[in-house]
Amino acid sequence: MNVLETFRPKIPDQYREPNLLFLGNIDPELQLDVLNQVARPNLVACDTMNFWIGGKRDALWRVLEKIDILVINDGEARELGGDSNLVKVAQGILARGPKQLIIKRGEYGVLMFNGQGVFGAPAFPLEMVKDPTGAGDTFAGGFMGYLAETCDFSDEGMRRAIIYGSVMGSFTVEAFSLDRLRHLDYKEVESRFREFKRLTHFEDLS
Repeated sequence: MNVLETFRPKIPDQYREPNLLFLGNIDPELQLDVLNQVARPNLVACDTMNFWIGGKRDALWRVLEKIDILVINDGEARELGGDSNLVKVAQGILARGPKQLIIKRGEYGVLMFNGQGVFGAPAFPLEMVKDPTGAGDTFAGGFMGYLAETCDFSDEGMRRAIIYGSVMGSFTVEAFSLDRLRHLDYKEVESRFREFKRLTHFEDLS
């Protein structure tokens, strides 16, 4: 944390009108400062952690009033919502501002809550997991990257973005650090996305 003790983001003029904005995991007061430096994007997503949930809860709630999507893990969600039941937690968090709550659950996948219901995606089954470090950040990058490319913020678009983020996270854990991503081919991404679709597809009742 000492590295960020005196950090104050200064947004260059050419970045002050973004279409999408992702507020990374920093002091919520700094996240608010970034929001105040830019024109309102079409979509704002945000990450946080237990350090800020416990230490700067009021400032964090002020951030959540201004964003569209909160992306956190299940432990952080329970701490923020004050309940072990993720459905109750989601209802409480969504009532405070965000339109979407995305809860990362590690090897158990991802849950998305919004006003239209709940969407769940499993983690991709892998024979070998070498290093889970950075999987959550890679998920967020893949998720936001898909939305930036398509500008499809519909419920269907959000669901595809979650799978895309999950695909990218699944590659990250296959090697240490960024090693797997450095040699990743887009055809591999497309192939795993389709595998994900087959993994979760089933026919309706006859």
